[in-house]
Amino acid sequence: MKLVFFALLTALTLQPSLHAQTAKSTWRAATATELETALPARAPVEKERIETEMRTASGIVNPQGKLIAGVVLITAGYSADGKYSHYLLVQAPITIGDIALTPGTYVLGWQRNDTGLTVKLYDAATGTQRGTAIAHRLPTGARVESFRIWAPAEQKLIQIGRFALPYTLGE
Repeated sequence: MKLVFFALLTALTLQPSLHAQTAKSTWRAATATELETALPARAPVEKERIETEMRTASGIVNPQGKLIAGVVLITAGYSADGKYSHYLLVQAPITIGDIALTPGTYVLGWQRNDTGLTVKLYDAATGTQRGTAIAHRLPTGARVESFRIWAPAEQKLIQIGRFALPYTLGE
């Protein structure tokens, strides 16, 4: 009887802390309204304001309302054409591949290689390169997305077309 009482007491004591820890780390897909509110119609990239394709916007949000989101840039006619393809808003630390990003705005561009995509990340304001990561081809049959940040409960991936970059979330 004492053992059952102790087990029940322990379970009730741990339950709130487990629930709080789960809630703290739970990220979900951002809504269209959240994305439209946070992402610019014209992204400030270096000295230009490049139009975004809002229907391609994707992101995740944590319980504190911090967003990690991105959108395709319409770069035709801008000096960024060929260098940048996507705008990325980071409000919570994230590591993409091996590139640690702090809160801020970034742009990324990619080039095909033999095994996937070579993705380069840059600071949006300065154009300073932050690093390079490799996006690998997704398995056959996976849905093609122009851009998608998957919620970590599903897959910790940022998808560009048929390719994906792994990410980890910071504290």
